[in-house]
Amino acid sequence: MRKRNKAITVRMTEQENAVLQKRIAESGRTQQAYIINSALNAQISSAEEISTLKEVSASFADLVRQLRGIATNINQMTRIANSVGIIPSSRELSKISDQIAEYRKESENEWQSIRSLITDQNHTVE
Repeated sequence: MRKRNKAITVRMTEQENAVLQKRIAESGRTQQAYIINSALNAQISSAEEISTLKEVSASFADLVRQLRGIATNINQMTRIANSVGIIPSSRELSKISDQIAEYRKESENEWQSIRSLITDQNHTVE
């Protein structure tokens, strides 16, 4: 007697099937193993969670952009200081310090949001 004796039929469009077959091929698993694993281990997020994750992602993208700008400023000042021997003014260094402090504050807020999402997901999974 077969261990797996229940069959389930699922209808999908040609496009959905093509995407599914591509993912199955990429996984290196059989279709049956892929579908069973996907169904049993799937974590379904609510629309609110997805919206929050999108906001967090956008915030991180903005933080990364700001950090790149700060790094570019520091790199430019370092290049000038090395080539000409001019050290950045205390006003310039203070501005950079303030930008870094703001970045750290925003990063901490984003980290707290992520931790909250993880905590919420752990409660819904259990």
